[in-house]
Amino acid sequence: MLFTGRLAELPPSAFAKLATLLDPHAPGKPPISLAVGDPNGAVPAFVGEAIAKHAKEFGTYPPINGSAEWRAAAAGWLTRRFRLAPGAIDPERSLLPLNGTREGLFLALFTVMPETKAGKRPAVLIPNPFYQCYAAAALSAGGEPVFVPATAANGFLPDHAALPKELLERTAAVYICSPSNPEGACASEQYWRTLFALADRYDFTVFADECYADIYLEKEPVSALPMRGAPFERLLTFHSLSKRSGLPGLRSGIVAGEAKLIERFRQFRNYAGPQVPLPIIAASAAAWRDEAHVTANRASYQEKFQLAQRMLGNRAGFRVPEGGFFLWLDVGNGEETALRLWREAGVRTLPGAYMGRDVIAGKSRSNPGFPYIRVALVNDSSTTMAALERMVEVLGTP
Repeated sequence: MLFTGRLAELPPSAFAKLATLLDPHAPGKPPISLAVGDPNGAVPAFVGEAIAKHAKEFGTYPPINGSAEWRAAAAGWLTRRFRLAPGAIDPERSLLPLNGTREGLFLALFTVMPETKAGKRPAVLIPNPFYQCYAAAALSAGGEPVFVPATAANGFLPDHAALPKELLERTAAVYICSPSNPEGACASEQYWRTLFALADRYDFTVFADECYADIYLEKEPVSALPMRGAPFERLLTFHSLSKRSGLPGLRSGIVAGEAKLIERFRQFRNYAGPQVPLPIIAASAAAWRDEAHVTANRASYQEKFQLAQRMLGNRAGFRVPEGGFFLWLDVGNGEETALRLWREAGVRTLPGAYMGRDVIAGKSRSNPGFPYIRVALVNDSSTTMAALERMVEVLGTP
């Protein structure tokens, strides 16, 4: 056992499980990976220019709240993007830079987790399937991860209002991803209103993982910030240059929300010290100010989804997501299909069950991800087309 105590409950890495499944077998053709959500587009020229201009600042300890330039750029983007009233986002009090959004999603939970709630172990509500950082944070902070199914029947978003009152009373935080990973579902205005009403009634914090908010097919996703409104009580929202700008190696994001939650998180992060280096902060500020590269990035994904729809759209279970860059493809048995695609076509995909938990212990088919594979459309168009052609050959036509 790698960990002891409560960390022994940490879910195994989806990609470690994928390696165990596929690596003993030779790929049927030269490998193409559609398993990892790793954008690999062109890096905008201004990124390198900003880092080079500020390179001497690698010799300086970066402040925990970034630079004044970054704070102004981040606040300006949030205000423009989500059509907030001027001044709703205070650059000094409403946001912080993150050393990769995952860092914030993990660490922020520690700052809102009580020892007990309603006399019991605090609960952290997590979508099922889920981004595994959420469960790791819940366990590490001493909470109980509670996996709330996100299925086709409920629009691939958890139905928190249907949960028992006793569970909601001991809930300390809710993670919600919109557009969701892996399904690409977007929360509606009514969904956010219902969630915030529950947060007010039961006094929990909403962690809105909105890293895919700038990748959508037709209409902009509804965001948590305008739906909650200033002063954004009980809300922290997370945004990422990894997805928005296709810059995962920059390790740069934003957390924004209620000022007192941001201040608490700022103080906590001073202990852990995950500051973002100032040259990275400068490049990030440039990225938050620029929209042209984001528009081009989004158009590239839209083109690949149109390609996927032409090639796979007649298959049962195919659906075009509202946002994000994943296909959530119903193939009946995700693990069996992922192995077959690898052995016959050299295409690496992720079984949906590896991102989920069994609803009934020991019953694999109760895992909401069981019938699915997650397909990441992050390669260039020609590579994506080649991979999809191979998938069609293996999966056949309906």
